[in-house]
Amino acid sequence: MTNTKRLYQQIGQKLKDKIAAGDFKVGEKLPPEREIAEQMEVSRSVIRESLIMLELQNIVKVRKGSGVFVINTPDDAQKLMKEQQKLEIDAEDDDDVGPFEMLQARQFLESRIAEFAAAQVTKSDISKLREALDMERKHLDDNCLDYDGDEMFHIVIAEATQNSVLCDMVKELWVRREKSSMWRQLHERISNQDYRRRWLADHEKIYRALVRKDPTAAREAMWLHLENVKQTLFDLSDVDDPKFDGFLFNSYPVTN
Repeated sequence: MTNTKRLYQQIGQKLKDKIAAGDFKVGEKLPPEREIAEQMEVSRSVIRESLIMLELQNIVKVRKGSGVFVINTPDDAQKLMKEQQKLEIDAEDDDDVGPFEMLQARQFLESRIAEFAAAQVTKSDISKLREALDMERKHLDDNCLDYDGDEMFHIVIAEATQNSVLCDMVKELWVRREKSSMWRQLHERISNQDYRRRWLADHEKIYRALVRKDPTAAREAMWLHLENVKQTLFDLSDVDDPKFDGFLFNSYPVTN
């Protein structure tokens, strides 16, 4: 494992250093994400991942619509975590990928996988995709928070490429998501489930492109779907302004 810290961890450490130095005192509200991002010359997505990390470490508390508040110094937080036997910071935590960084990687990878799958897809694959969509609809109708249908849909598309390496890469991304404490922390802030119906509609567009064996449409539909996921999660998890309508990473044009 590399000793190089991820960017959100580097920024998180800088914020911890400022809290330890007394620049931000216990009980005080941190500056808005946008201001911190400008000062540290990074994107708001990196700042948000850093704040999720500090929240997991019991240093800050996110209050929806109010902001982020310091609740412990780094030293006090570490003592509390050890006393309560919660979330000790170890090598596994240090390797936790930020949720938005992971989504960006998926967007690059899975859009091309969908393009390739459209040329390779079989009737059996189409049948499995329909099964995954049916599972998603049932979970929505039952108000179930299960993501099995979502995961199945993406993995079946990878399997449709007939390339085991690509399939393993997609499966590994889902495993990392399931193990990610940062991903779980992000989702705990989100109570509105309407976004999942929009994601299901995205899946149906991808499905239709695959049925037509249209590589370009499949690639574009997958790219836009994961762009929608990124933007939705970013908007829903904003603590400075619940109506913030910005987006996570700069959108890249989908080219033929």
